[in-house]
Amino acid sequence: MRNKPVFRGAATALITPMTGDGVDYEAFGRIIDWQIEQGINALVIAGTTGEGSTLTDDEHKEAIRFSVERVAGKVPVIAATGSNDTDYALELSRYACSAGADALLVVTPYYNKATQKGLIAMYTAVADASTKPLILYNVPSRTGINIEPETYAALADHPNIAGIKEANGNISKIVQTAALVEGKLDIYSGNDDQVVPIMAMGGQGVISVLSNIMPARTAEMCGRFFRGDTAGSAALQRELLPLINALFCEVNPIPVKAAMAAMGWCRNVIRLPLTPMEEPHWQRLSALMKAQGLLG
Repeated sequence: MRNKPVFRGAATALITPMTGDGVDYEAFGRIIDWQIEQGINALVIAGTTGEGSTLTDDEHKEAIRFSVERVAGKVPVIAATGSNDTDYALELSRYACSAGADALLVVTPYYNKATQKGLIAMYTAVADASTKPLILYNVPSRTGINIEPETYAALADHPNIAGIKEANGNISKIVQTAALVEGKLDIYSGNDDQVVPIMAMGGQGVISVLSNIMPARTAEMCGRFFRGDTAGSAALQRELLPLINALFCEVNPIPVKAAMAAMGWCRNVIRLPLTPMEEPHWQRLSALMKAQGLLG
């Protein structure tokens, strides 16, 4: 029997605000407070959008600890603890559990990759070591490896594996996965342009980049669907699609960090190998933000 979902609705894959010297915790706290005030349903810390791959070990752990303390139980905190080094994933996962995170987001191994058998072994090892539920994160455009539907099915009976953040972009594969894991794992969209289609397949919501700048509207898109207003939810998906596309016209989180900086939430500091947004792309994004009332 499936456990209670980690969350239902919209979770923000939160940026990590930075200065030239490290994480800007004053800005981080303000952003967390605003997200909760705007009605977001959960927060993901130090994931792809949070530049987890270029945080130091100490920064990664402190970002998790700080977020848990700041959120103070108001919404679930999901700590990104995946790595291509399983031993490091285990270390981060144990730390996040001890720091009070509500769940873990664990990406597939990247660069060294894995076979499907290797994925099962890795996820089983992390789930065995965790005291909190895992959400498996599939993003083959970044990692070079896809979790196959049959692999999800093989992992679905582990009591600590609760859900899937699916960003493979392949609706047919997602439908196949939904059929195989129905009643066992919750599926969340990992792509902001596929939120409503995935909820229509039984998905529980989205882990979102868009909700950094529009938490209330992203949560509303999910809320309308779950209240039975499918047409209203789909209308929001269509309305926000140009802005969603602009947020991914360069590698995430380059555009969303620029957007948050323009809104006054943080500095536009991003770590190499990522670089600040190119001006033509920013002009496109800022025009769409102005049309949505996000910029003056």
